[in-house]
Amino acid sequence: MKPIRSFACTIVLASIMSATSFTALAADVPLGGSAIEGHVVTHVLAVDAANYQVTIEGADKKPVTIQLTDQAKALHNLKVGDNVDITVVRSIAYVLDTNVGGAPGVSNESMTTRAAKDNPHPGGEAVRRVKVTSKITHIDLKKHEVTLLPPEGKVTVLKVEDPELQARMKNLKVGQTVNVIYTEVLKVKTSR
Repeated sequence: MKPIRSFACTIVLASIMSATSFTALAADVPLGGSAIEGHVVTHVLAVDAANYQVTIEGADKKPVTIQLTDQAKALHNLKVGDNVDITVVRSIAYVLDTNVGGAPGVSNESMTTRAAKDNPHPGGEAVRRVKVTSKITHIDLKKHEVTLLPPEGKVTVLKVEDPELQARMKNLKVGQTVNVIYTEVLKVKTSR
């Protein structure tokens, strides 16, 4: 992963987020997941508070300008030369909803936490979660395949390779849903 390019993408993501809460359902059964993390430490080259822009040094030592929104309330405290420490964590989880009768769909939730008022350095944490729900329409235990109907309506056949999951396939039912949950967490810290 190219850290600075990822940073630019996620800072744009963070600038458009709004605060909401996340919920977990007791009837959900985890099927698997994975996560990757990126980290970059750089410094501020320029601050244009009037236009909500910050220029940082990229991985190749070239300037990278980041466009923020008016949500960046403490931007006036950021100075040229300030250190910027960015951590991005992306994860994906596969969860089986044990209820029957769910429908395909997509939900998009986000939350932003800003630095405390007594902290003069801009920064904070942003979280975005997208849940894609696909309905099970067919189960083939001999071939270890599950047919899913995702929100876009094009049927997908999923081959189950993991022997442990293959053994658990007998518990699946047509009409149950599988949720794929994508989560991104962006943490930005600044210091002098």
